Amino acid sequence: MIWLWMALLALLAVAPIGYVWARRGTVRYRRETAVALHRAQLDEIERDRADGRLPESEFQGARLEVQRRLLAADAIPEPEANRSARGLLIVTLVAVPIAALALFVPFDMPFIPSEPHSAVMKAVHEADSKDDALIAALQRKLAEIPPNSPRARQGYLLLGQALVSQHKLAEAAKAWNVALSMKFNATLAAETAEAETEAAGHVTPGAAQLFHQALAKAPANAPWRSLAEQRLREAAVTLPATPGGATSTP
Repeated sequence: MIWLWMALLALLAVAPIGYVWARRGTVRYRRETAVALHRAQLDEIERDRADGRLPESEFQGARLEVQRRLLAADAIPEPEANRSARGLLIVTLVAVPIAALALFVPFDMPFIPSEPHSAVMKAVHEADSKDDALIAALQRKLAEIPPNSPRARQGYLLLGQALVSQHKLAEAAKAWNVALSMKFNATLAAETAEAETEAAGHVTPGAAQLFHQALAKAPANAPWRSLAEQRLREAAVTLPATPGGATSTP
């Protein structure tokens, strides 16, 4: 298929040259142009006399002057036609596709077939299987670590990151919530709330609460602050009003 596209592009590139080569035009040199001009002037003078716009006395003088110029123009030397241009066009028509092929083949190697789709899907499946095995091993390790310990919190952080890489956002949010229960961090709270929001397709009450807590304890220049505020504005529209009033935004 790639060869077909290469051929089409080569044809498009040389099409203007081929058009010029195939065109049957007439090359007008200086003498031919001058002679044609003066003959047209003679015809115009004849028409003017026939229409009565040019008196006979003026007609004779004008015709003699144009005839004199016509004789002078006929004596202008005419150069021989240069036939080398036709050969140059032929060489260009042949050289352009060859040069394009010579530049393309060493770098893109079109002779090498593309990897079959089944092979690509197999590689993806194998990578997912390895990730699943690592996540399962991490979960088993977390079961052996004492709860509420620094090692356990670090393990849940790693578990959440691994689940996000597999686009398992709801499970990642659960793992990060466990880590937050051990030690609160504003940035982690915002990431957890965003993962829970993306997994649900809307801002959940739990995500809204995490966004509120993250904004309350985050510095003013936190890079995710604008996103959290936007999510809370969405929550004010989509979430039902609380007993104390409507959901508020900061």
